[in-house]
Amino acid sequence: MHNNNPERFVADVMTRVPPSGIRKYFDLASGIEGVISLGVGEPDFVTPWHIREACIHSLEKGKTSYTSNYGLIQLREEISKLYTHKHNTYYDPASEILVMSGVSEALDVAIRAITNPGDEIIVPQPAYVAYVPSVMFAGGTPVPVVTQFKNKFKLTAEDLKRAITPRTKAVIINYPNNPTGATMGREDLEAIAEVVSEHDIMVISDEVYECLTYNGEHACFSSIEGMKDRTILLNGFSKAYAMTGFRLAYALAPLPIINAMMRIHQYCMLCAPITAQIGAIEALRNGNEEMQRMVRDYDRRRHLIISGLNKIGLECYEPKGAFYAFPSVRDTGLTSEEFAERLLYEQKVVTIPGNVFGPAGEGFLRCSYATSKDQIAEALERMECFMESL
Repeated sequence: MHNNNPERFVADVMTRVPPSGIRKYFDLASGIEGVISLGVGEPDFVTPWHIREACIHSLEKGKTSYTSNYGLIQLREEISKLYTHKHNTYYDPASEILVMSGVSEALDVAIRAITNPGDEIIVPQPAYVAYVPSVMFAGGTPVPVVTQFKNKFKLTAEDLKRAITPRTKAVIINYPNNPTGATMGREDLEAIAEVVSEHDIMVISDEVYECLTYNGEHACFSSIEGMKDRTILLNGFSKAYAMTGFRLAYALAPLPIINAMMRIHQYCMLCAPITAQIGAIEALRNGNEEMQRMVRDYDRRRHLIISGLNKIGLECYEPKGAFYAFPSVRDTGLTSEEFAERLLYEQKVVTIPGNVFGPAGEGFLRCSYATSKDQIAEALERMECFMESL
């Protein structure tokens, strides 16, 4: 007679993958009145009206069917044009672009499409919470590489080289970075590209925060010489156009990789929602002005939060992209978790402890400035009171 415990049917890997540490802090905060959240990685803007209107109009016209597994050809053509004009890199709309349901799906599918059991995937940390679990779900081995505060959390060619073994299949890079706000210039990427070529590995480049680059232009990894055939580039609409709930993204990669990814996508997702795709076409054709307006606003908030954090004694370098500040709490003598929990209970400010993004994040906090300037100013005042009480 077998015991009647359904838990015994759960796959082994599930016991090794913890639930998202970010979720925990939203759950803790949910019952508390008057909370200010610097926790959420989501624009506080509503999707611009012209994009919503295009979606409404499409629904009124009865556009509610499946699309091609690859996504609407009109959308793939717009994405292709964008990369040709902006990054001088051509992707064939028919065969090198796959439209997907959010960068989360794109990441999962990209890793599964290239990973054999036991393959090593290098994950520079602090890293977005989904990277390590996605590698584990695919049967791969995540290999964390620590990036340093003194290098402004950039992955260096030396760090990458040291982590490569005969089993290395790929490295995941993410810039502008979540959680640190760090970004990489063309020279940084060229140095990484040299190591990638020399050791014959792939790159999964998550560039969803591309449009939130504050100093100079974003350099796309596949535009580096020789890298297009080695890169799966992920990007989407959530951050640039405040379209998080639309769940829409795309992967750009060489034909054999896109074909492999499409096979997984075809069986688990079929296609991205048609309404979201129609909104994305409108965003790419006419959304630049609204997007720039949002970016200018983030930039003002960025200056406010960085100067505020430094002023109250939480050392913070200037992030050059995304909408996160990553101050150090090491001088307080508290761990990241102790600091975040006490700040929540004593001053009602939600932040995310850095260790959620891997051991390399211990001693730091992620503070999102995707919230109004008034909220940021109030949060800084409360944080100052908390610092004085320590």
